Amino acid sequence: MNLLLLPMSSFFVAFVLLCLGLNLLGFCDASNDKSFVFSGFAGAGASLMFDGTAMVTQDGLLELTNNEANIKGHVFYRTPLQFKESPNGTAAQSFSAAFIFAILPADSNNPVISTDGMAFIIAPRTNISDAGAAQFMGFLDSVAMNQTFAVEMDTVQNMELRDIDNNHVGIHNGSMFSLDSHPAGFYRDEDGTFNSLSLISSDGKAMQAWVDYDGQAKQINVTLAPMGVAKPSKPLLSNFSDLSAVLTDEAYVGFSAATGPMPSQHCVLAWSFAVNGPAPPIDFKKIPKLPNSGHHEALVKDLEIGLPIAAFVLILATCITVILLVRRHLTYAELREDWEVEFGPHRFSYKELFKATEGFKSKHLLGAGGFGKVYKGVLPKSGTEVAVKRVSHDSSQGLKEFISEVVSIGHLRHRNLVQLLGYCRRKGELLLVYEYMPNGSLDKYLYGEDDKPLLEWAQRFQIVKDVASGLFYLHEKWQQVVVHRDVKASNVLLDGGMVAHLGDFGLARLYDHGADLQTTHVVGTMGYIAPELARTGKASPLTDVFAFGTFLLEVTCGRRPVINTVHHGQKLLVDRVLEYWRRGSLEETVDSRLQGNYNVDEARMVLTLGLMCSHPFPGERPTMRQVMQYLDGDAPLLELTPADMSLLSLMQNQTSFDQSALQYPWSGTSIGTMTQGISVGR
Repeated sequence: MNLLLLPMSSFFVAFVLLCLGLNLLGFCDASNDKSFVFSGFAGAGASLMFDGTAMVTQDGLLELTNNEANIKGHVFYRTPLQFKESPNGTAAQSFSAAFIFAILPADSNNPVISTDGMAFIIAPRTNISDAGAAQFMGFLDSVAMNQTFAVEMDTVQNMELRDIDNNHVGIHNGSMFSLDSHPAGFYRDEDGTFNSLSLISSDGKAMQAWVDYDGQAKQINVTLAPMGVAKPSKPLLSNFSDLSAVLTDEAYVGFSAATGPMPSQHCVLAWSFAVNGPAPPIDFKKIPKLPNSGHHEALVKDLEIGLPIAAFVLILATCITVILLVRRHLTYAELREDWEVEFGPHRFSYKELFKATEGFKSKHLLGAGGFGKVYKGVLPKSGTEVAVKRVSHDSSQGLKEFISEVVSIGHLRHRNLVQLLGYCRRKGELLLVYEYMPNGSLDKYLYGEDDKPLLEWAQRFQIVKDVASGLFYLHEKWQQVVVHRDVKASNVLLDGGMVAHLGDFGLARLYDHGADLQTTHVVGTMGYIAPELARTGKASPLTDVFAFGTFLLEVTCGRRPVINTVHHGQKLLVDRVLEYWRRGSLEETVDSRLQGNYNVDEARMVLTLGLMCSHPFPGERPTMRQVMQYLDGDAPLLELTPADMSLLSLMQNQTSFDQSALQYPWSGTSIGTMTQGISVGR
């Protein structure tokens, strides 16, 4: 009897252990930690390392980012893998990865908009929290990037990172810039034709990806396919590169994702990986469902059951619905024309903006000026905070060109520029939607409005450098020359960390590099308008430099560009600074509220640079590239000389000069001769 029980009990124990092994949540770890597979991630937390917003949901979905803006998330397989043939070896081993992922937009009204993307990465360490969000996708600007291999799925085109479009796959081999990239899609095995794929899962369906590296052939293959399609034989990307110089002996494999001003949800549903062998197969039966992925099927089933009853109710309600829709149409009516179809992804519905601002209530008013009112809003679907500017317009012939430029400017991506997210148009009204800046405009800090605290000198100097960096990007670093045309303190906005962002591109114009600048109406703010702009109407990067010079003096002196005096009426700030320069006491113009707590050399340099930028002759002004060199200390600032002083004094006293050209800043003549389009606001 005992002889029979012993093998039965042993069999039972073995059976239990086998069942437990088969139900370890789809996870399989091959010998020597060279392969693994996750067919879903429920209970797999012990095998993974998380950072930022990355987490495993109750449904077993690996969520890298949730529906929040400007966040990042990382996840790594906890055990480092050997990527060289031997410790301290020189040749990189082959590897293979397969994963199923989805990028879900937060806003159902704009299902084709998502920021910014995600990537499969192999990195020397798991702590890459020093990397930025948005266009850097949580890994591109990490200090470990030179030893990181990555394959990105990018949904935003960033010119500064040399992206080819806003829906591409790219290979990174130790560099911030893609080694190779291609629009997302796959090649059909049946006929070899290329079929485009949207990386944004607006239909709620996931996508498959494969990353393979042949260590002997030094070949990287990246392949995409929709769910239900076998791995295509022709890869989307095939690049010959030796990863030996990039990959360390041991490295970690994982994923990184980040959002920008528009929230998105980056998910991984399944993942397998192997070194020196094919990635283990994924069990598709265990893959978790995406959020709301079963909603459509349930809705169809409900309609099949309740359609006869619903039909009667629908007919009864039609008359009431028509009446309500007519009334709602009058409230949310928009103006749309055929030429606006190409700008669809950048257009917000008026209904969405109306609800975001609670009907543009006065309690949400952020500010008002000569070109419209600005309201704070919260987009109802995504919860994103935005600033909505309402501008009056007529249906003139130039409106199409203006909208085109607004959309083009929406592609600008720089840490010191306020992101223009899109627009909406009604009859007689244009609404521009911007990224929201919680600390408001700089002028309120300079002049103590709304009980804002006094800015210390270090903060002012950094703000000056921030704005200069943004202007330099507009003038020289983007694919076109962007002339802002309204640089001033009230258009410099501060985020939660007091980083300055140049905003309000409602007046900006685009030009090709080297193109002849066209004459336009004179627009801008009194005190910032260059003499040649008032005379010819031609805006250029140097007219922006002129306004920036006034801005430098304004920030340093804590005074407005046009000063109202009792005995002399209106006086220009630049004239006052020039007088003190002539006396040799330039430092006395620095904001007295600082009580001497500032860097004298920096303040003198900024004031002198402000005078140079405010020169009446455009050719004598520095470019923004030179301004950046001066502010960063990469080039010595040329001091104004007595000879310069004599010339400037002569220009002020010479009555034969065209006063409209020299009225600002170097002469004390009136500013009342400006043409239409000039704002007298701050």
